[in-house]
Amino acid sequence: MSDLMSRSAHLEKLLGDPWEATSGTGFAAAVAADEREENAGAAEAALDEFNILAEVVPERLGGRFSRADHMIEVMRSVYRRDPALGLAHCSGQLLAGVNIWTSGSPEQQATAAGLLLNGNKIACAFHELAHGNDVGAVEFAADRHPSGSGMVLNGSKESISNLDRAKAMVVLARTDPRGGPRARSQIFLPVDRLDPGHVRFLPRFRSVGMRGVRLGGMEVRGLHVDDDALIGAPGTGVETIARAFQLTRIALPAMSTGLLDTALRVTLHHTRGRRLYGRTAAAVPMVRTTLAEAFTDLLICEALSRAASRGLHLTPESGSVHAPAVKYLVAGMLLDATERLAQVMGAEFYRRDGEHAVFQKLVRDVKPIGFGHIARAACLSALLPQLPALTARAHRDPADAPAGLFTAETILPALDMPALRLVSGGRDRLAASLGTALDQDLPPAARALAAEHVRRLGDLADAAGALRPRDLSISADVSVRDLAARYTVALAAAACLGVYRHAPTGDFLSRPEWLVAALTRLTGFEQAAPVALPMEVEGALVEELMDRDDRRTSFGLTARPYA
Repeated sequence: MSDLMSRSAHLEKLLGDPWEATSGTGFAAAVAADEREENAGAAEAALDEFNILAEVVPERLGGRFSRADHMIEVMRSVYRRDPALGLAHCSGQLLAGVNIWTSGSPEQQATAAGLLLNGNKIACAFHELAHGNDVGAVEFAADRHPSGSGMVLNGSKESISNLDRAKAMVVLARTDPRGGPRARSQIFLPVDRLDPGHVRFLPRFRSVGMRGVRLGGMEVRGLHVDDDALIGAPGTGVETIARAFQLTRIALPAMSTGLLDTALRVTLHHTRGRRLYGRTAAAVPMVRTTLAEAFTDLLICEALSRAASRGLHLTPESGSVHAPAVKYLVAGMLLDATERLAQVMGAEFYRRDGEHAVFQKLVRDVKPIGFGHIARAACLSALLPQLPALTARAHRDPADAPAGLFTAETILPALDMPALRLVSGGRDRLAASLGTALDQDLPPAARALAAEHVRRLGDLADAAGALRPRDLSISADVSVRDLAARYTVALAAAACLGVYRHAPTGDFLSRPEWLVAALTRLTGFEQAAPVALPMEVEGALVEELMDRDDRRTSFGLTARPYA
């Protein structure tokens, strides 16, 4: 943990106080750059000085990536200042890199690592507008060259981040015209191989949010590439995605909790400085409730993200379950919390100038969290086929999960990307740990809530067990998809109980108030109907939130110092 805190503190120092109006790396600079549809140059330079892309390159290749949870925590320092900067300059490279770390040849891995460690970008060209999240249907083709040597590329990729700044790209292409599950492959292409006579770059897409992310496209006709450009064996492109994106579908939403941290901080800054009805706006009951709920939601998101990201190391058989669960639940809670904070901000959230102008940028930038990379609805589709076995086993065989999923500090084994499994086989130790909650010494209020979540898991197992195979397909009814959504709530409840159980004595996370709040909020999320927090619980959360704001520490699980 000391290495993580040292790196995080160094990055915070380089980026400086985001509230400083004259800083080239602060909120004001981010808003000004957003108006120009770019990222702040001084912030990009600070990230380059830190060599931020070393965070996504494995240690064995000369980088700093050894733990998913540590990478996420470092990136939160970027996302809390400017989510567009985080996606364009940092995590966008992770999307391409993980596929190479998973299935690339030693030469490809060395080349990609060298590019990233020298501050260059690698674009990820997978999706096509006509097919959305269905990567198994991409039409961009890589057919055999008539000579039998190499491939000929034809097709279009319309929405690629950083295409105009990339030194290389990873492309998903159809390599077998007959179709089928092994008809798509990944190709690693240095940009200098893109012959202008065969490649036409398409105009930039302009977006409502994440304006600093440069979205471009390309149309390729008759481009000849060598066979050594293939990443892995022919036909394994979608399989590689299924493994590699277990990391990114956890990491990207988890990094984005930094956005909610800032949304909360700006809302506090505004409401603590404004007087209404003879008191500060922050003392108005509706405002206090919203602040307490958003703080709780942030802690829930980070608890589930911590368990899932460490699970890639400790319980890798469950990555195919936890990745879509994190994407669905965390993205949904971040979207909802930001919207509720906007209501508290009132007309101030609508301003594009002034000291709180960054808030309207956050409201726009948070939207792609719900559909970017993979849509939340597609995540439920990914969970459904595994749901009957997962719920049955978790309910039938409750057992403790590894403590390392929850503790503040732990030692983790190396992350073996190629060994991540495509399906869990019904094994999910995080879900199974929910059934042990009542074995803990819980305060009465928390025990009652925990018992309700355990009961709901049993009900979910019964409902999932009654499903027929045809109910588990992409065309599942809304009521069936809701069962998958309920499973993500069970995982989050288990994560929060685990964090509480293993929190150091005296730490805020060892206090029952936040656990009661978390389990209450999750009940409301599952029912799609908010449940009010007890007044004493709300008061404790607001007190902790104000204290952290005064001490300038993170609102997340680590409560680490911020610049």
